[in-house]
Amino acid sequence: MIVEIKIPSPGESITEVEIANWFVTSGDIVEKDQEIAELESDKATLTLIAEDGGKINILVDAGETILVGAVACTIDNSFAGKEIAPAIKKKEEKKDIIEATKKEPVLTAKKVDSQTEHIKVTPVAKKLMEENNINVEDIIAGLKRLGKKEVLKVIESADTPQIELKNKPGSRDVERQKITTLRRKLSERLVKVKNETAMLTTFNEVDMLNAMLLRKKHQNKFVEKYGVKLGYMSLFTKAATIALKAFPAVNSMIDGDEVIKHEYADIAIAVQAPKGLMVPVIRNAETLSLAEIELRVKELAEKARNNKISIDEMTGGTFTITNGGTFGSLMSTPIINPPQSGILGMHNIVERPVAVNGQVVIRPMMYVALSYDHRIIDGVSSVGFLKLVKELVENPFKMLLEGNMEEMLLGI
Repeated sequence: MIVEIKIPSPGESITEVEIANWFVTSGDIVEKDQEIAELESDKATLTLIAEDGGKINILVDAGETILVGAVACTIDNSFAGKEIAPAIKKKEEKKDIIEATKKEPVLTAKKVDSQTEHIKVTPVAKKLMEENNINVEDIIAGLKRLGKKEVLKVIESADTPQIELKNKPGSRDVERQKITTLRRKLSERLVKVKNETAMLTTFNEVDMLNAMLLRKKHQNKFVEKYGVKLGYMSLFTKAATIALKAFPAVNSMIDGDEVIKHEYADIAIAVQAPKGLMVPVIRNAETLSLAEIELRVKELAEKARNNKISIDEMTGGTFTITNGGTFGSLMSTPIINPPQSGILGMHNIVERPVAVNGQVVIRPMMYVALSYDHRIIDGVSSVGFLKLVKELVENPFKMLLEGNMEEMLLGI
């Protein structure tokens, strides 16, 4: 019986995907529930699963685009239970060899013998040799014959005076790769944001001393109780939810001729994944504690980096936070994540001299940036939002009372 394997739907708004890679070839024997292909949409990466075991017949080549619901391959289940696909066996055998020799040093041109130690190997060739577990002697042994061209080349090089260079010659190799569907869609969205929004960025700086002391003092107990480290992302996320409540325009978005104001804070956290930037969403972050935020951030980040995150987990979001400081960024102007109207950018913590109570002291400082759509967010709201985030992070205990200690004391 022939079983048709159709492209599953990654999400409501996605109508087509790209076959990024086939893990098998036509004629291979596959098992039920085996991963047979990797699919890329404009939002996420997912895998194609064999619904039955048998001999596979691939209908769409890797790199081609196919509609959701279309047949990507067929499986003849009359071959179910037969010998596993040769390609898979070869891959498993190669994996065993690699594991067995993982601790063995890889032979290079300088470690083979005296006759091959002077042979130059390009970076691309070296990488290819390492991937296939072969050395220079294997390459030389594989040559079928030496021709006139090769002999003359050696004679000419012997007659030519050799000039010793202090620096090794640089590589001129190039590599071409097709832009993935995810990267192409991301590029289109970024250009669209620049062209269709009145984006501005306002800056401030945060004294991170109190946050760092709090983290250092209670880190061990925090890890012991919750199994996750206390980071700065949870502090900024919590501060942002409070500031969004105080300045609701920053938590709004334009929908046609209407402005949608959200009574909740679904915070999207930008994560750098192998396939590109992803922004999983923490739902109702305003109701979560610091520990709950840290646990959710860790869970979503791991899923994104392992390409296991779902479309639903990246859909929505009313506000985004991105942390360029993890890569060493001192300052940047983050770009809005549409259809949202604001994004908070965190940066690297750097010790520098600042004035405190009329004295110059060294403090751990972080620049923060808020990019916003000036069509619906005025300057007073954007500056006020960022100033409140600064105050809450500099004095974390204010988060318990949502920054209104004086108002509560005075009853105003």
